Amino acid sequence: MSNSPTVTDTMPSSAAVRAWVRLMRAQRLALAAIEQDLKAAGLPPLGWYDVLLELVRAEDGKLRPYEIEERILLAQHNLSRLLDRMEKDGLVRREAFADDGRGRWVILTDAGRAMQSRMWSVYGPAIQKHVGNKLGDASATQLADLLAVLSRAPSPPST
Repeated sequence: MSNSPTVTDTMPSSAAVRAWVRLMRAQRLALAAIEQDLKAAGLPPLGWYDVLLELVRAEDGKLRPYEIEERILLAQHNLSRLLDRMEKDGLVRREAFADDGRGRWVILTDAGRAMQSRMWSVYGPAIQKHVGNKLGDASATQLADLLAVLSRAPSPPST
């Protein structure tokens, strides 16, 4: 008897495929709707909010770029360019490490803190409009619990 997986062990069920497609579609539609709400309010894209929020949460309002990348919700393929734009707009500033001039801190400015708050005043209601109003609290809790299962680190393969 072989221990190798069979096709039925490795191929998704139709229910799993349906869940995957709906998850991806729901994510795309919700993000697009929220991005549109931010744009209509004359605010920067959602990726900026992610960075600003992590800096607000950080001790002393500063993080290293790799720490930001590890914490943000949205994929940010070129964080360096995003930080360049945010620095140009005065929302963050970069400062060399005191003991090592090669490394840099990304530091939240007062303008960045104000922008995060301004963005939340649109982003929060957009989450309610595009997610909360459609699900209600009980369904939102159930969905969050189901998604937590998908978010857990995968189990190591059994040997």
